[in-house]
Amino acid sequence: MPEHLELQQLVDGVLQGTTRHRSLSFLQCSCPYLGIILATVSSFFFSLCSVIVKGLVDVNPIELATFRFIGVLLPSIPIAIYREESFFPEGKRIILVLRCFVGTTGLMLSFYAFRHMPLADASVIIFSTPVFVAIFARLFLREACGMFNVITIVLTLIGVVLITKPPFLFGDNQVSIVDEQIMENSYDIWGPVAALSSTLFGANAYVLLRALKGLHFSVIMSNFGAFALLYTLIVCYYIGALCWPLCGTDRFLVVALALFSFGGQILLTLALQYEQAGPVAIARSADIVFAFIWQIMFFKETPSLYSVLGALLVVSSVVLSGLRKWAMALPRDSEMRKKLHFLYLE
Repeated sequence: MPEHLELQQLVDGVLQGTTRHRSLSFLQCSCPYLGIILATVSSFFFSLCSVIVKGLVDVNPIELATFRFIGVLLPSIPIAIYREESFFPEGKRIILVLRCFVGTTGLMLSFYAFRHMPLADASVIIFSTPVFVAIFARLFLREACGMFNVITIVLTLIGVVLITKPPFLFGDNQVSIVDEQIMENSYDIWGPVAALSSTLFGANAYVLLRALKGLHFSVIMSNFGAFALLYTLIVCYYIGALCWPLCGTDRFLVVALALFSFGGQILLTLALQYEQAGPVAIARSADIVFAFIWQIMFFKETPSLYSVLGALLVVSSVVLSGLRKWAMALPRDSEMRKKLHFLYLE
């Protein structure tokens, strides 16, 4: 999801103060895999958010996005106030607004995709966002796009094609297994279009975040949450979806959506404080595993062989990218860095 991206900036020096470093060192010695565990639990919470969006068929996806953004905004404001950060710094305002717009639009599209696609398929496509960053970084930031990036992009594109199963390659009808019955469904193009569009918006959010690298993550997330909340409220009012869910269960679930989002943000923040970005990105791949489990458990949808193969290709690309980021952060004389030399392909 796009709102996760700015948390990667924690790696670039948000940890300050001797006491804080001692505390982190003590916890890492007590549990060396604490960052990985926290990232995995964060993925669990975010995957539950996707389940709620998929399951609440009587609530408009845009309205659900409003509750999700409350979970983005709540943890950010007190952190920014505590650090005495400027909420709307001069010289960065236009980029901040652009980042908020693409991030909000991307998340709303992802919610639409969750509603109109199998949960695991939508999750895999949206999760491939970091792989496409190299394309936009090359176009807008003139960053190098080497052979490694080309390989991961090609693998991801093949995986996305296998998951979306476009009619001109796979035919107009698809076969799915629901409740142990074989059903033939007509192809719904709007779900995959929304998922791919969400991925492209998310990749642009990454690029804009690189231009905002000097800002603390709480400032970016506070702006994102506030802008997104206002944006979705206006859209909900315009389409007539601005209403509190009528059913008691639905009310409980929309509150749970905000709480799970809040918990996922906090845990991901802590994970990036205890561990480097590369291993955390790999641990976040658990989101895909959870999505397949929830799809079978809650929605009785058995993934096709194409979906499984596509998911393996996309996850492989993301894992390789995470390993490369981790390897490049290791000391040059590290034995592990030498073993992972094949990831430096340019």
